[in-house]
Amino acid sequence: MIEYIKGELADLTPAYAVVETSGVGYGLNITLNTFDALQGRKDARLYVFESIREDAYTLYGFASREEREMFLLLITVSGVGANTARMILSEMTPVELCGVISSGNEKMLKTVKGIGLRTAQRIIVDLRDKIAALGFADDVAVAAGPAAVQVDKEVKDEAVGALTMLGFAPAPSAKVVVAILKEQPALPVEQVVKLALKQIK
Repeated sequence: MIEYIKGELADLTPAYAVVETSGVGYGLNITLNTFDALQGRKDARLYVFESIREDAYTLYGFASREEREMFLLLITVSGVGANTARMILSEMTPVELCGVISSGNEKMLKTVKGIGLRTAQRIIVDLRDKIAALGFADDVAVAAGPAAVQVDKEVKDEAVGALTMLGFAPAPSAKVVVAILKEQPALPVEQVVKLALKQIK
């Protein structure tokens, strides 16, 4: 089992990171919160979850143990797979998600793409007691506040690329991203993607 990967941050997009160590580049699927935490860094240490199936071997990377722990809890819920869990943790930090689950805020969970009422209710029922037992919510601190990003074609392309990697079609993704950038041209890529996740139908 891989606990974490530490090395040079060779490539970074809002949905994917490549960490090079000992001459090997490891590609990891990441959340927007982890992307945010890695901004401006040359080196990275990502805590790993390995998804091993007959037809695929996929790595997921997290900037903190707490985010990985929340991811592992989410995928124990019936109807919540790895990509859905990553989507949830791209829209909410572990602290925010703990608050949503603890307060039984199914309405907030339903704002995440792909989460219906029944799945939201299952997440709350299945995880409420478990997150209370974890005791990490007050200690989690995911980096935030990235420097302003110059709005240009690169920002748009990176946002659309991230949404495509998350499973959305490029054309509607591009339409939503352009609309967001027209209204708020100074938004950094990760914020554009977060807003787009709430708007894409």
